[in-house]
Amino acid sequence: MLALCGVACGEISSSSSKTSKNSLRMHHHQLTCIIVRSDTAAMMLLVANFLAASTVHASPPTPSPNSYTLALHKALMFFNAQRSGKLSDHNHVSWRGDSCLTDGKPSTAGSLTSDLVGGYYDAGNAIKFNFPASFAMTMLSWSVIEYNVKYEAAEELAHIKDIIKWGTDYFLKTFNNSADTIDRIVSQVGLGNTDGGKDTTPNDIYCWMRPEDIDYTRPVTECHACSDLAAEMAASLAAASIVFKDNRAYSKKLVHGAKTLFKFSRDSRGRYSSGSSDAALFYNSTSYWDEYIWASTWLYYATGNSSYLQFATTPALAKHATFSQAPNHYWPNHGVLSWDNKFVGAQVLLTRLRLFLNPGYPYETTLRRFHNETNTIMCSYLPAFTIFNRTRGA
Repeated sequence: MLALCGVACGEISSSSSKTSKNSLRMHHHQLTCIIVRSDTAAMMLLVANFLAASTVHASPPTPSPNSYTLALHKALMFFNAQRSGKLSDHNHVSWRGDSCLTDGKPSTAGSLTSDLVGGYYDAGNAIKFNFPASFAMTMLSWSVIEYNVKYEAAEELAHIKDIIKWGTDYFLKTFNNSADTIDRIVSQVGLGNTDGGKDTTPNDIYCWMRPEDIDYTRPVTECHACSDLAAEMAASLAAASIVFKDNRAYSKKLVHGAKTLFKFSRDSRGRYSSGSSDAALFYNSTSYWDEYIWASTWLYYATGNSSYLQFATTPALAKHATFSQAPNHYWPNHGVLSWDNKFVGAQVLLTRLRLFLNPGYPYETTLRRFHNETNTIMCSYLPAFTIFNRTRGA
């Protein structure tokens, strides 16, 4: 569990307001993020912390061995260590090798795919959960969009882009990415039996071993009504399409996949964890309203299509997202960005839109509300307030 990282609370400089309204490109700012929870998604917070805490100018000084640059490098290496599949020669983790090269095989009649090799393992186990993993990739893409210059100065830009692509390449395998309409997606590979060893069937919790030594067939979980998962995966592909905008073919493929996933999330409504014991136990999703706003916002930034902005700012949708955040405990749950709550992140993205582009009617009512709530949330992170518990030294 990770606590708070610093947040800048104040007015936007006048120079920022001069940004061209003809561009939907994200703009650099000194704003850090708050994320909680565990495993792969939590490591993304460390990356954001290191980037936000380091000040890199046009001509940065040579970093010392104890600098944030070194810390950033080690945080990113976590993702190298968590890679599944056939590893490249430059993975730089000497004790890792190829693993789980038969994921998705053998295919059975009616199965979605026979190739699910790749992606990231969740934590100490070898399960591949798409829900937290796709959130991690979305956040890593956001960090590149915001801190591209800092990554480049730390000589980590190529590394972080490779990390993101490893994740998005895998997500593209988990649904029919060439179709405009789909009826299912893969939500998980592997199984986490926690019955205390009563069932001796090999699985990724009871049989805790090196992924390289796994030789049993790993079950594949598909879902047909999983709005939260599909929308989060759509967000990850849309955000990554901005990161890879210089690779036009790949960026276009990511955008198409994001559109397909978002359509599926709206056509077949439901929580991905409601029908899966593993998902409910390890990464239970409380609602899909926040993912709707989050995904449609990223799709708007990726495509410029105003229909996504119109959807993201629908007043009824914002109301649903607000009340899905444990209404009896509105604070601090509402202000904590995590793999289960993207609402505050979406509010920040849309507040950026209002500040830099000011789209006006018919979006202004919701955007103003999000702006006001973002101001309150950001300032609540400061030490003068007692909303959140803080670690020593924070």
